[in-house]
Amino acid sequence: MTGLAPYLLIDAGNSRIKWALVQPDGTQLASGALAHDDVTAPPTRSGSQREWANLPTPCGAWLSNVAGAEIARHVAALVEAHWPQLPLTTIRASARQCGVTNCYTTPHSLGSDRWAGMIGAHAAFPGEHLLLATFGTATTLEALRADGAFIGGLIAPGWTLMMRSLGEHTAQLPTLDGARARGLLDAADAARAARRGPFFATDTPHSLSAGCTLAQAGLIERMWRDLQDEWQVPVRLVVSGGAADEVASALKVPHTRHDSLVLSGLALIAAEDTARQRV
Repeated sequence: MTGLAPYLLIDAGNSRIKWALVQPDGTQLASGALAHDDVTAPPTRSGSQREWANLPTPCGAWLSNVAGAEIARHVAALVEAHWPQLPLTTIRASARQCGVTNCYTTPHSLGSDRWAGMIGAHAAFPGEHLLLATFGTATTLEALRADGAFIGGLIAPGWTLMMRSLGEHTAQLPTLDGARARGLLDAADAARAARRGPFFATDTPHSLSAGCTLAQAGLIERMWRDLQDEWQVPVRLVVSGGAADEVASALKVPHTRHDSLVLSGLALIAAEDTARQRV
């Protein structure tokens, strides 16, 4: 291993696994995404077999995993199959790291993806107060002061989980998946553009897809306004995640899209770890 070797960064979420190979100077060499089936399959049939085959050997791997112990084992086996004995660090939230202070009552209980995302956001938007909204399997919010203090957050059902839950627990409502709901939202946007006023759907699938989308948007807007009222300063709203397009289209407040916060935070953690090991 050399200090100039790149970092392998892995963000294992509940829906999919994102990865990137990044140089110590921040230059990204390669990136991609894997389904959970790709890491649970034998290495010879894994989607990463083709993607990782010609990559340079990293100095180590850094993993944020919120997908459970089984996925963690498969990710470790996959890394080992490609780069035997490569050091693999599974990150956890801590009291302080890379300029971010964790004000959770029990710092280690914070999800590693949320922690890495805040580290990435603090570096991406220096000197700014932030509200981070991530739309994944769960919708999460983090309030992050410009000095790096994470004061707390919220967790709610994600957009697709909200729709699926309604379909599974009510006798007369359909169960919508993301693809069908996106088509319904596109039609609703066209109808809304043709007339003024709030959108009220005239059939059950449109009512369900629009209602869940607006519920997500309403939560974000409420907390963004409350945070600005509390802090009496401008707060940048940063959105990311698999359902960010759908929810952001319903937002009526300014927002910034950034889809690599967790991997960016992992890169900073990897750089700090590597520097500490040199010392």
